[in-house]
Amino acid sequence: MELKVLGPLEARLDGKSIVPSAAKPRQVLAMLALDAGRVVSVPLLIEELWGMRPPRSALTTLQTYVMQVRRHIEAALTDGDSRAAKDLLVTRSGGYLLDVEPAVLDVHNYERLLAGGARAAELAEYESASQQLQSALDIWRGRALVDVHTGPRLSVEAIRMEESRLGALEMRIDVGLRLGRHYLLLSELAMLTASYPMHENLCAQFMLALYRSGQQWRALEAFKRLRDTLMGELGVDPSARLQQLHRAILRSDPVLDDHHVRSREKLAM
Repeated sequence: MELKVLGPLEARLDGKSIVPSAAKPRQVLAMLALDAGRVVSVPLLIEELWGMRPPRSALTTLQTYVMQVRRHIEAALTDGDSRAAKDLLVTRSGGYLLDVEPAVLDVHNYERLLAGGARAAELAEYESASQQLQSALDIWRGRALVDVHTGPRLSVEAIRMEESRLGALEMRIDVGLRLGRHYLLLSELAMLTASYPMHENLCAQFMLALYRSGQQWRALEAFKRLRDTLMGELGVDPSARLQQLHRAILRSDPVLDDHHVRSREKLAM
């Protein structure tokens, strides 16, 4: 089986889709996919589907949704397959389990590559870190669970995965700056800072890439744009760290040309 949640929900068995078209059975499959190999309790599924005020028929209706997912699994099984749908979507005491290895889930592989990239970065193995982080990001196909109606649990998971993706992007850009790839990062950082106009670390990375590319004035302009946005939206100034970077750019501090200095590290005053 192949399970994908980092984008539209995909679940394939022997090359055939098993994703229901109806919203709530699709929601049940997404919940089971995220916890592949582990039991998802009935109360958790009911809360995801109906919140804190489920109907009296919630348990019976949930069983119907599970049966619909099993029908899709049954239809995808090839002739001669010794497995039945109930062997893959298993009823356990108190819940249900999608009996597959976690490695078939895209988010599992994403998190494995992300952890490997983070370890490589800590060891200053920047080429390896860059490759692993990019491979992790390449797994994404759009916003997580974009075509699934999300209740309390799936909403939190979708937000968590999106925050993780942004963190992976920041880490990969930071590694790229350490490798002296500031020119190659400029267009990506321009788009990211436009998409996240109050994100200080992305702005700091953009400022550093611009400065190292001989565009000091644009780096100062990026700081002013962030400061104006923060003041207009929240009534606050940029952090002391970002103001310190701004001052270092104003005085053309030589430390900024050192590729081993990251945008988030403390600069000499």
